[in-house]
Amino acid sequence: MATDIKDAVHAADAAAVMGLLPGRPRLLALGEPAHGEDTLLRLRNELFRELVEREGYRTVAIESDCMMGRVVDDYVVSGAGDLDDVMERGFSHGWFNACAANRELVGWMREYNDGRPAAERLRFAGFDGPLEVTGAASPRQALTALHAYLAARVDAELLPCTAETLDRLLGADDRWTEPAAMRDPSRSVGRTAEAERLRLLADDLVALLGAQMPHLIAVSSQDDWDCARMYGRTAAGLLRYHFWMADTSPGRMAWLLSVRASMMADNLLALAERGPALVYAHNGHLQRNKSMMRMGGLPVEWWSAGAIAGARLGGDYAFLATALGTIRHHGVDVPPPDTVEGLLYALPEDRYVADARRLADAAPAPRTSPWYGYSPLDPAHLTGADGVVFVKDARRS
Repeated sequence: MATDIKDAVHAADAAAVMGLLPGRPRLLALGEPAHGEDTLLRLRNELFRELVEREGYRTVAIESDCMMGRVVDDYVVSGAGDLDDVMERGFSHGWFNACAANRELVGWMREYNDGRPAAERLRFAGFDGPLEVTGAASPRQALTALHAYLAARVDAELLPCTAETLDRLLGADDRWTEPAAMRDPSRSVGRTAEAERLRLLADDLVALLGAQMPHLIAVSSQDDWDCARMYGRTAAGLLRYHFWMADTSPGRMAWLLSVRASMMADNLLALAERGPALVYAHNGHLQRNKSMMRMGGLPVEWWSAGAIAGARLGGDYAFLATALGTIRHHGVDVPPPDTVEGLLYALPEDRYVADARRLADAAPAPRTSPWYGYSPLDPAHLTGADGVVFVKDARRS
């Protein structure tokens, strides 16, 4: 069966990627089926470098905290800070700063920018919220930063509250980050009187940001304006996330996953406004198909960030899923020959870019994974992808 797809695969390079697309999309997203694999991340680095140089992409966005990402952006744009410190403070989710390939990406972006005019420099962005599987951050940083931005630029009587009021309502940050709240809604502060008041204030602060847009753009740098909008999105999103953490209905987990996906999508759409961007995250965050996972033995469905952004952008959003043959250091061995991964694994080269629809025509079977950290490509999702990047073997770092 492998011979049936030989003419659907190409060398894994930027030319092959662009050959699958009708034009240059504003958001070109590359997914991964497992986090923390340097083999995949180094291929990402190669493709992104070629796409920057060949297609003029100027932003690289990854699945990491959008506010922490400002530390990395400052470094790659201006050289501010020390690379060790930037890697420690500029990434969330643990595995990102531990991967050598992520360090190599940041180092290359800094080298690329050195000596270039501002308009040609690469920018870095995290597009996730300050969220982990186990909970969410306090809204303090985003909310107080938004308030400070507005307080410095608009008449005081327009502000819906003082900084002191925000501080009093927020209270101790560990109330918001209580680890037990993910499993026990009663431990969440998301529906307290203080939290509900903060949601109203955040809504008013974001509304004021929009109402004063002509003035604020005139008196702000583009970066300061973009950051203020990001603080507004993040503050409102976190307060909504905490509200649903305190929920006890059957829809609680679907709401939490949907709120996170919406926050990610809003960040991606803001990046698309700025110019063409390359995006990297788990396949599940970027796919156009509806996402599903089992939690507590029950299925939970939601629309991913990519599905939301794709619905808004149409042809200006493109998604390439990554499929992987083996991760032997995690017990993932040679794939069955009738799966997507098996069809591609039977071909002689180590990596390919493939036409997703041609793979779908081969009617592959689903693959199962013995390791929770790896998600095989769902054959039913092939028609929702613009292409598939395949890597035969992920090797231990």
